[in-house]
Amino acid sequence: MNRRTLLKGTAALPLMGLAASMPVLAAADRSFRRVRPGDPDWPSDAQWEALNRDVGGVLEKPVSPYGACGVAGGEKDCDGHIPELTNPFWLGDQAGATQAYGWLDAWTTAPSVWAIRARNASDVAAAVNFAREHHLRLVVKGGGHSYQGTSCAPDSLLVWTRAMNQVELHDAFVPNGCEGKMDPQPAVSIGAGAVWIDAYYAVTIKAGKYVQGGGCTTVGVAGHIQSGGYGSFSKAYGSAAGNLLEAEIVTADGKIRVVNACTDLDLYWAIRGGGGGSWGVITRITVKMHEAPTSFGYCVGRIRAKSDESYRRLLRAFVDLYAERLFNAHWGEHVVIGPDNGLTLEIAMQGLTAAETTAVWKPFLDWVKVNASDFDVIDDPEIVSRDFRTLWDPEFWKTGTSMMFDPRPGAPGHHAWERGDGDQSSMMIHGYESVWLPASLLRPRERPRLIDALFNASRHFGVALHFNKGLAGGTPERIADARNTATNPEALTAFALAITGIGSSPPLPGLPKKTFDMAEAERHARAIDAANYELLKVAPQAGSYVSESNYFNKNWGHAFWGSNYARLKAVKHKYDPEGLFFVHHGVGSDQWSADGFERLA
Repeated sequence: MNRRTLLKGTAALPLMGLAASMPVLAAADRSFRRVRPGDPDWPSDAQWEALNRDVGGVLEKPVSPYGACGVAGGEKDCDGHIPELTNPFWLGDQAGATQAYGWLDAWTTAPSVWAIRARNASDVAAAVNFAREHHLRLVVKGGGHSYQGTSCAPDSLLVWTRAMNQVELHDAFVPNGCEGKMDPQPAVSIGAGAVWIDAYYAVTIKAGKYVQGGGCTTVGVAGHIQSGGYGSFSKAYGSAAGNLLEAEIVTADGKIRVVNACTDLDLYWAIRGGGGGSWGVITRITVKMHEAPTSFGYCVGRIRAKSDESYRRLLRAFVDLYAERLFNAHWGEHVVIGPDNGLTLEIAMQGLTAAETTAVWKPFLDWVKVNASDFDVIDDPEIVSRDFRTLWDPEFWKTGTSMMFDPRPGAPGHHAWERGDGDQSSMMIHGYESVWLPASLLRPRERPRLIDALFNASRHFGVALHFNKGLAGGTPERIADARNTATNPEALTAFALAITGIGSSPPLPGLPKKTFDMAEAERHARAIDAANYELLKVAPQAGSYVSESNYFNKNWGHAFWGSNYARLKAVKHKYDPEGLFFVHHGVGSDQWSADGFERLA
């Protein structure tokens, strides 16, 4: 599935019980400031050399990956560099890179002063202790997919987990300390630097099983789980956070902890959806492994109405179809509701035969044909059902045109990405909003309000409804798993996450073809705000998915975590009272300046 083509064109980015008393490790110094290069307290060369010895020589100097492309007059040298800048695997292999270039009026990617390419938890602990003792700004990066820019910061020390990418399958896993309390179950342990395609290849292609990860192949597993984590079939298999059984994590005191339902339960709860980069450095995760579904399929196509009134009718027909036939654990992915009166179908399916899949869609598609005078079928809806393993099979991908393979010599043969996902590489985000849409809007008497909101929003900008990112309609077992995480409870009762956003090529002076248009980017940002305003009319208290959210959301604590936010703050104070781990709009970040260098009075 082309999961984020909308980033390039019509739509795509997000919005917006207290814990029991617990011991406090230390009182924070309200005048605390972190040091920068050139400050008297910045570590000496000898101290950096000592750190390098401690970590076995994996300290390195990150550089910007943009080279000549970031320099005026560099067009000639930049031209040959462009394929690398649009290769998400290449970007992930650079200490000084992030997947996105930046966000309009918010942040721009910038390399750290030093990076530790950690190989194990001991390397991470050494970095954490060094940063704490020397009052350094610490940054953590695995996949580097943060739209919020949380995996980069200038004048910082980077803990880079890319080298920890091992994948190990278990037939009967019991979390540490849970012997006799939990039954053994199939699971997979994944290093924090692995991306989801590494896990899919080992679990599905090699072992014929299923693991719940992200739809984009290059998303890092650790960051995805810490933010909640959704894939194409979340209604059937739950959130990635809900599937987490155990994690190895280095906390602010430099301690290597193994957390699960039996050990450090409060921290285990917080890292499952409480946001990446706020709790420590995860080095390994272990998640549930499921039996794979029998089949995978989809319905893709595009229909455009010839008038506004016909478009309202089209939206009404599709919402009826979704509420009555697609609102269950078999279906996921999204549709795009466009400003051109277009409805783009990119719906995924699991566990149904071709005949069953066709029967589900037949009434809707027949209705479109009967009313052919009102609609143009731009792309005939294609309905497919095939063996599930082909979803992640690189040999099968080679027969199609939707996947791009890492062309570098020695690259793993399964390292490929969707063309639409590749558009995120080096992307400059113009604007992004998301909102959980409650399942109550699917009730027959509420559907007219939902249709009005979708139509009115589309007058400003395209809206993508990601059905797999709302758990309502899913299996009770997986919803129960997600309920025991820090994720905003709104996700449990939402039928979809509505995403509105767009990005473009970055504003680099050395690009041979300068495609960034500041005036257009600003228009997009205003239009996205206006579209989201229409959605909030029918979901005024709705929250937002932390990984796909508005950088400028002023109510971010409630939007990202709802009623869980107060409990998260208590866990933060227990395990990181001095705020060593800081990210934009992360738990505890309101105590710091926007760059994370100065504690606010």
